[in-house]
Amino acid sequence: MDYSGGFTKVKSSLRAGSKGRRTRRINTMVVRKVKKLQKLVPGGKGLNADRLFVHTANYIMHLKLQVDVLQALSDVNPS
Repeated sequence: MDYSGGFTKVKSSLRAGSKGRRTRRINTMVVRKVKKLQKLVPGGKGLNADRLFVHTANYIMHLKLQVDVLQALSDVNPS
């Protein structure tokens, strides 16, 4: 009798189960990070992930513009 076939089937099903757990864990981590990002970005609450990412990119560009303006003003009027 050859028992290796049954063992392989059990072994592969165990691997498939661990992939499912890993995927769920990754999904849970992503959901947590999206929720944190929603709290950080003004107007981010209630946005789904794809709209949140676009909104975040726009917010970052806005912040960069503010920094550039402030740097330009400090170059014009040094203290």
